[in-house]
Amino acid sequence: MSEELKTTFVMAEDGVDPNIVPKKALSNGEKMPGIGMGTFGSDRFTNVQIANAVVGAAEYGQRAFDCASVYGNEKEIGVALKVIQDGGVPREELYITSKVWNDMHGEGQVIASCKQSLEDLQLDYLDLYLVHWPFPNFHAKGCSVDSRSPDAKPYIHENFMKTWAQLEELVEMGLVKSIGTSNMTQAKMELLLRDCKIKPTVTEMELHPHFQQTELYNYYVSKEIQPIAFCPIGSPTRPDRDKTETDTVDIEDPVIKKIAARLGVHPAVVCIKWAVQRGQVPIPFSVFEPEYRSNLKCSLPGYMTITDEEMAELSTIDKKCRLIKGQVFLWKDGQTWDDLWDVDGVIAD
Repeated sequence: MSEELKTTFVMAEDGVDPNIVPKKALSNGEKMPGIGMGTFGSDRFTNVQIANAVVGAAEYGQRAFDCASVYGNEKEIGVALKVIQDGGVPREELYITSKVWNDMHGEGQVIASCKQSLEDLQLDYLDLYLVHWPFPNFHAKGCSVDSRSPDAKPYIHENFMKTWAQLEELVEMGLVKSIGTSNMTQAKMELLLRDCKIKPTVTEMELHPHFQQTELYNYYVSKEIQPIAFCPIGSPTRPDRDKTETDTVDIEDPVIKKIAARLGVHPAVVCIKWAVQRGQVPIPFSVFEPEYRSNLKCSLPGYMTITDEEMAELSTIDKKCRLIKGQVFLWKDGQTWDDLWDVDGVIAD
């Protein structure tokens, strides 16, 4: 039997009131929910499964959905968002994010990409629009970790600012309320903050107990840039190209398992609650109802509490284990993924 998109929306009787989900105030005066739902299917779930999970999560009270053009599912999610709105959820209650992909950084392409996402998502505006990666390098879908594009380039700040200027124009056009970055580094962010007209309100970054990025996290907070956490439980369903033998598994960590046992929950729940209590906005992905329900409840102050002592203990289990290394974006032979992330504070050329 072929999959079918859900066409009805019914609020769950035991759902979470969206009005009590904590909000994060952004530097431009906008507010975003303190937890969202990712929509990257990681090559393991179909577009229909993801779109139906969006409707299901909204029925339970989720209102923030993190999308991207490269995920290839915005048309299906657009149908889901229409079902949600037709079911009685006003547009202003939703918080929808999308991102421009690396191959659309050129002059006029960012605006065209955003307009395409709006058309696919069946929306008049986006609450948040991000630059997915800070350079135009991209890879073929399903490629191996060793794949390299002959057209790949290093970060060129002048070019990035031309890309960023188009995001600023989208704000001025009323098509986007807030703009931000993803997979950024401090060295690149300092240049952006120096030269931008409209500053980024958020940045998406890999954050989980085994990769806490404390120094970079604190830097963004000091600049009033809200960190949004992808891979908040360590992304067990990430693509095979992003897996290496040295990767660690957050939900198997003894400290996380000990806290989970005390609370009577799955270790993944501890990872989400840790993110919320730390102050970042996690965007976990799941197509499974018990999981996306639990994820949303983690945003509520009254739903479980990790003690101060446990939070302190969790701060000691950082393995510095980056899972999304980005090797496929490297631009010349002999490089390692460290060159993408400016680990020495210098932008590689």
